[in-house]
Amino acid sequence: MSKQTILGRVTQLAKANINALLDQAEDPQKMLDQLIRDYTNNIAEAEQAVATTIGNLRMLEADHKEDVEAAAEWGGKALAASRKADELRAAGSTADADRFDNLAKVALGRQLRSEKEAKTAEPAIAAQTEVVDKLKSGLDAMKDKLTELTAKRDELVARAKTAQEQNQMLDAVKNIDVMDPTSDIARFEDKVRREEARALGRQELAASSLDAQFEALDDLDRSAEVEARLAALKSRAA
Repeated sequence: MSKQTILGRVTQLAKANINALLDQAEDPQKMLDQLIRDYTNNIAEAEQAVATTIGNLRMLEADHKEDVEAAAEWGGKALAASRKADELRAAGSTADADRFDNLAKVALGRQLRSEKEAKTAEPAIAAQTEVVDKLKSGLDAMKDKLTELTAKRDELVARAKTAQEQNQMLDAVKNIDVMDPTSDIARFEDKVRREEARALGRQELAASSLDAQFEALDDLDRSAEVEARLAALKSRAA
């Protein structure tokens, strides 16, 4: 996977509008589950690619550093050889002076080559650094998006569960029709009312029987009084 392909894929996924995708989905939960799998897989692939890109950048930076250090080192050697040549020439050793000047030229040539290599690598390092920064930012955005997707999925699952429980409760309540005379509750209520009516009837019957007994007692009392008065009349007549 090329850097441009990685960067394009990361950017595309990071900018995805979750709400718009949910609005278009027939089954939002399944779509979110699939998106979570896609994001997880793409993040893993992108992380590997980014790690490789970063590794290449660090190698370029290391090579550039070596070229810069080599240029400085060859420059130092050229200066040392040139000074040695000047000392020898001043001492009259022209042949030795020429030899050290030649060494200085060789060192300067190496210095120029190292500087050129370092200079050539700088645009590539700058471009690679920019790509790495964008990839890192894109990966962070993708991870944030994955967190958002997971939260959306969990919220949707919780809402679906709540809605299902509410519907089950409403169905249960709907099935209990207390006004339906054929329902168990209505039949039980009728049975209770019949028992209450029978109890009232028995109470009334018991009360009637008690009144009759008291009336019979009153009749006995009156008969006894009549007999007593009759006996008194007879005793006075005698």
